[in-house]
Amino acid sequence: MSDEIAINARRREIASEHLLFKMMEYTEAKHPGLLDFMEQSLDHVGDPANDETKDDQAVRDIASRMIAGARKQGMS
Repeated sequence: MSDEIAINARRREIASEHLLFKMMEYTEAKHPGLLDFMEQSLDHVGDPANDETKDDQAVRDIASRMIAGARKQGMS
């Protein structure tokens, strides 16, 4: 992967995470319970990799931290 491709992928990931967080915060404020619902779903998320990089728990940990971050940010 070229540096430009990696840089653009990183930028898309940052932008997507920002928009997702803002959508989570907004929706939670309008419809309390969204973050609880999302948190309860974490047992069903996993890493789709089929090689030695597969790590379902790492994916769940990232999702859990994202939910915790949205909770914290939404309170301020």
